[in-house]
Amino acid sequence: MDHRMMPGMAMPGMTMPAQKKPAAKAIPRRAPARPAPRPRRAAPARPATAPDPHAGHDMSMMPATARPADPHAGHDVSAMPEMAPSADPHAGHDMSAMPGMAMGAAPHGSHGAASGTDLPAGQAAAPVAQPGLLAERVYDAAAMRDADRAMRREHGGMTFAQVIVNLAEYQARRGRDGYRWDGEAWIGGDLDRLTIKSEGEGAAGGSLDTAEVQALYSRALDPYWNLQAGIRHDIRPGPSRSYATIGVEGLAPYWFDVEAAAFLSDKGDVLARVTAWYDQRITQYWVLQPRLEANVAAQDMPAQGIGSGLSDAELGLRLRYERVREFAPYFGLSWERRFGRTADLARGRGDGTGGFGVVAGVRTWF
Repeated sequence: MDHRMMPGMAMPGMTMPAQKKPAAKAIPRRAPARPAPRPRRAAPARPATAPDPHAGHDMSMMPATARPADPHAGHDVSAMPEMAPSADPHAGHDMSAMPGMAMGAAPHGSHGAASGTDLPAGQAAAPVAQPGLLAERVYDAAAMRDADRAMRREHGGMTFAQVIVNLAEYQARRGRDGYRWDGEAWIGGDLDRLTIKSEGEGAAGGSLDTAEVQALYSRALDPYWNLQAGIRHDIRPGPSRSYATIGVEGLAPYWFDVEAAAFLSDKGDVLARVTAWYDQRITQYWVLQPRLEANVAAQDMPAQGIGSGLSDAELGLRLRYERVREFAPYFGLSWERRFGRTADLARGRGDGTGGFGVVAGVRTWF
């Protein structure tokens, strides 16, 4: 193949033969010029073309196949309309009055007027609160107040009630079986309640050893704790005695239920009691409950068989079956002990000072 005959393929070291120029043709004489036509409106100027990226480069050494082909080669584009630039969307609008939108201004207000959060803090007073409900401007005011009270009542302002018996059990102990109960009933709402508590124990087939009733006003301190105040009356042991009561109950961290109360008797005696328990769920139905109760006295009360200091304590471990939570039978172990002066008074009466026992009972509520 003779590479000299390929256009655009001048090879180094090769001399191309000179080509003769065609002879000039004779120009025929033209007819007399006609009058100049009416000037037409100038066509809009074409947008400036982008600079040639290969300007200043010697492209003679590049093979013709490497050069980018003209996408419009061989096409007649003279009849195509000019590509007019996109119109300004704000043409004909006065933008000088718009805050922060002056022409040429920085997008974030670094130049021009400040706006929005860029404005300095003001000292204007807060708007005056409008009394009543907003709906009263459209509907009847009395009807809207009734609807508001109904909504508050249905969303937490209703009156509830519950009766729960935490312990109702039979205790089998060496030489002396017995029974015990501990429960409460309350009525009220989320914040204010009237609470009635009762607990006691006795010997199987014998007399009632201890029995008490408390009437308390309960006020919610937060979602987990209630403040309680009221009176306590001891039915047994005799002589009966009444106390002013104040205490708290609620859910401590790590899900411990806690009750703590102090009592001041009509004779000036001071007592205190702390009760705590924890429900550890073993399975979906089985719950293990450790329980602790301790009583403290500030002075001796020989008529009630109570000595000063830590008078008695009970530690129990009960396993209950909650197939139906409203009625959950249980069984377990219980350890009771009298201490100090209280133990001495019990021995003087011929009573025991405590020991282990097997318990079985039911926890119920409705």
